[in-house]
Amino acid sequence: MQVKTGVFLVNLGTPDSPSVADVRKYLREFLMDGRVIDINAIARFLLVNLIIAPFRASKSAKIYKKLWTERGSPLMFYGAELTELLQKELGDDYVVVLGMRYQNPSIESALEKLKSQSINKIIVIPLFPQYASASTGSALEEVMRVISKWQLIPQIAMIDSYPNNPEMVQTFADLGKKQMASHQFDHFIFTYHGLPQRQLRKADSRCLTEGCCDTFSEKNRLCYRAQCVETTRHLAKALGLKEGDFTISFQSRLGSDPWIKPYTDQMIEELVKKGKKKILVFAPSFVADCLETTIEIGEEYKELFEEKGGEHWQMVESLNVQPRWVNALKEMVLKQV
Repeated sequence: MQVKTGVFLVNLGTPDSPSVADVRKYLREFLMDGRVIDINAIARFLLVNLIIAPFRASKSAKIYKKLWTERGSPLMFYGAELTELLQKELGDDYVVVLGMRYQNPSIESALEKLKSQSINKIIVIPLFPQYASASTGSALEEVMRVISKWQLIPQIAMIDSYPNNPEMVQTFADLGKKQMASHQFDHFIFTYHGLPQRQLRKADSRCLTEGCCDTFSEKNRLCYRAQCVETTRHLAKALGLKEGDFTISFQSRLGSDPWIKPYTDQMIEELVKKGKKKILVFAPSFVADCLETTIEIGEEYKELFEEKGGEHWQMVESLNVQPRWVNALKEMVLKQV
């Protein structure tokens, strides 16, 4: 049997359907992760199972129904298509599989596919360009948990982040330039998924101090905020933007604890007050269309922007299955072989 290299693409996950039952199941698995809600296990269990899942599932299901297409969840069908395209690019010496941190296909089931092949090495690529404990950290921890039970453990390479990957950055830039060619914008927003500030400080006590993200180096290379700033820095350069043309912000905050600032919704209001009426928005922490991009940014933030007096709100699409993005993943794999 031919010895092959396994390539494991991992994304966050999606409910199996937009039904209330499936959304509730997804929320419970997602939010019971100690890296996502990093509080006492008993308190987390009570919060998720007695408050969040029972009362939020119905509301979330309505939003997922807006996101769902005839092909299902965009995160899922784009992930499956991306897997097929990367397999085609890499050829028969590789086996490419997709797994989700939460729900299906699970990390365990995806790894079982690789285990059944004659695999001598597994390259794990979480589909999160910037490292965060709640996303990349959780995915890699689950991969290690599953593989640690195997009798024969192959060589494993884990790609923890790629915030300044040239091909990824240029793909986002190319998509943005298409929008810029058809419309004149007076400001640009680079919005990233938010995190509680305490999670960043747990990873690095220097994080969120003055000037901590001004430069990017080995000292802060796994700081989530520093990586977001680094991605923005490269994207702005590729787009020909100068300081003052763009803003970095963070979205999707929950609860009363402070999250990474500035908050995207508050930034929208401030920009409109400053006369910025035509805005192009990038979401570089997401490589595929999902709830946070299509609904939160594409619809909810657009509505807020227009309510405050904005005139034109345009979101740049996610990388999804862009050929240059597929090539970026291919190059990541080849560097590990």
